[in-house]
Amino acid sequence: MKPIKQSAYISFLNQLDSLDQINLGKKLDSTEEQLLNHIALKTSQGKKLLVGDLISLSELGSQAMLHGRIKSLVEMDFVKLNEDRADGRRRFVIPTAKALKHYEQLSTCLEKALKSS
Repeated sequence: MKPIKQSAYISFLNQLDSLDQINLGKKLDSTEEQLLNHIALKTSQGKKLLVGDLISLSELGSQAMLHGRIKSLVEMDFVKLNEDRADGRRRFVIPTAKALKHYEQLSTCLEKALKSS
């Protein structure tokens, strides 16, 4: 059987796979990835997110599960929580330099995949 030419998306997946092999350590699970994507997107739009905003994303899971995933993102240094000065009970979710580097690496993988297709 003749191999099919790789699509840009398959090439992108191969790039991600090689990136995962380079970056050893705990990997983001699908819920953590979705949360981080939501945080990055809203932050890029100039919006401030509170922990409560993320916990209310019921399509991603229960409040308890989402709270645990946010805690995991903090422990892995993808986000930090900043206390609201006006109300100490509220915490803003901010992407870290590590999160920004993560998106730069994804962008590089996408660019390589597009060039190779």
